[in-house]
Amino acid sequence: MPELPEVETTRRGLAPHLEGARVERVLLRRPDLRWPIPPEVGERLPGQRIDAVRRRAKYLLLDTAAGSALLHLGMSGSLRVLPVDTPAGLHDHVDIALAGRGGPMRVLRFTDPRRFGSLLWQPPGELHPLLAGLGPEPLGEAFDGDHLFERSRGRRAPVKAFLMDQRVVVGVGNIYVAEALFAAGVSPLRAAGRVSRERYGRIAEEIRRVLAGAIDRGGTTLRDFISPDGAPGYFEQELSAYGRGGEPCPRCGRPLRQATIAQRTTVWCAACQR
Repeated sequence: MPELPEVETTRRGLAPHLEGARVERVLLRRPDLRWPIPPEVGERLPGQRIDAVRRRAKYLLLDTAAGSALLHLGMSGSLRVLPVDTPAGLHDHVDIALAGRGGPMRVLRFTDPRRFGSLLWQPPGELHPLLAGLGPEPLGEAFDGDHLFERSRGRRAPVKAFLMDQRVVVGVGNIYVAEALFAAGVSPLRAAGRVSRERYGRIAEEIRRVLAGAIDRGGTTLRDFISPDGAPGYFEQELSAYGRGGEPCPRCGRPLRQATIAQRTTVWCAACQR
């Protein structure tokens, strides 16, 4: 599943092509993805200018005066800007035709083989229920070690599960939690309420560092992720823990352990992470 760096990479790739463009029409090749596509997408989006392309957690928002199209890439979704006459494939479910940037008309195409993605609508001045109750952005000013420490008091869940709770902090998925905990030297098995303020400060710093590095490198290369320019990310080459169960620890050389936490595969070094 694309995580925050992949979604931010997508946002940065799309923004120069979409911001300031006018939506000419919307073509829905099916009525639903993970959920039914609201009629407002086809009724209110055409004729509107896209004022901004934003990201909140792992959602992308195309802001217009009439409201915002809210997109989630799901497990295998991708967004690409293509010539308007590009033939559609079996899994190309949505086309948003764009004009008004001084060039030929283009189309924003939403491709999703597994159909776990979503296209929803947020009216102006309202907050979609999927965005309500979300925690702070990990790269924003509201996120730091003090926030994590205060939210973790009394929590018995493993710290990895705690950090993946979107009410605590958004967008820090399995890959980047594993990498941040490895860098911070904290075991993913440790109860969240038993991690000190000082160690949470280190965890917050490593989350910021790992996410920023992944964004700079175009995200993590996963089987299904493709950036808007058609190129995969390549941060996977630098992963220290994720996906390396049984391999030597990059620090001490001992075999990395692997287990399941919060239904996700977790890899860590029992010697380096306490």
